[in-house]
Amino acid sequence: MKNKNTHYEESWRIFRIMSEFVDGFELFENINKAVTVWGSARIPPENIWYKEAVKLGKLLVKNHYAVITGGGPGIMEAANKGAFLAKGTSIGLNIDLPMEQKPNRYITHLILFRYFFVRKVMFVKYAKAFVVFPGGFGTLDEFTEAITLIQTQRMTKFPIILVGKKHWELLIKWMENSLVRSGYIAEKDIKIFSIVETAEDVIKKIKQFYKKD
Repeated sequence: MKNKNTHYEESWRIFRIMSEFVDGFELFENINKAVTVWGSARIPPENIWYKEAVKLGKLLVKNHYAVITGGGPGIMEAANKGAFLAKGTSIGLNIDLPMEQKPNRYITHLILFRYFFVRKVMFVKYAKAFVVFPGGFGTLDEFTEAITLIQTQRMTKFPIILVGKKHWELLIKWMENSLVRSGYIAEKDIKIFSIVETAEDVIKKIKQFYKKD
């Protein structure tokens, strides 16, 4: 049986969750178009993907998009840096982690989240596209959740773009050879996302998708 202190703490947790949603909704109130960029926090500035993410941040601003990242180092920093240098809106949705992920210095709009699931809602709710650079477990989690939401029609389809063909090719082959062949997913589900190699290719994919607008 739970004691009164535990019940009290859980009740207050509800209000903390609500406050994080309110902060997020208020941040995005006046932002009409944004693209979420995901990728490894461990990629250094000399890495080719860091440089490509900087370029992408600049190109997104040039095409009138705000840039959303997790607010940390690596690819997140790179995309924020590109947006910042292009004098655009550079959003960081940072998370409170035991290893203390510090916000990068290229963020113009920052929120610190305590709850992963609230943060994920903000990544998804306001993005016109997801761009996924090479990364680890966190990147895979974000990618697979996004394609699952579209597959299950909990979200309207929009561009999900993987960057770096060599990095992703074995995962895609496994999906085709195991998941599709076993009937766990439909062949059409592989087309929920696309794979490109450069920042320019990302912009082309986004433009192609929204050309009807």
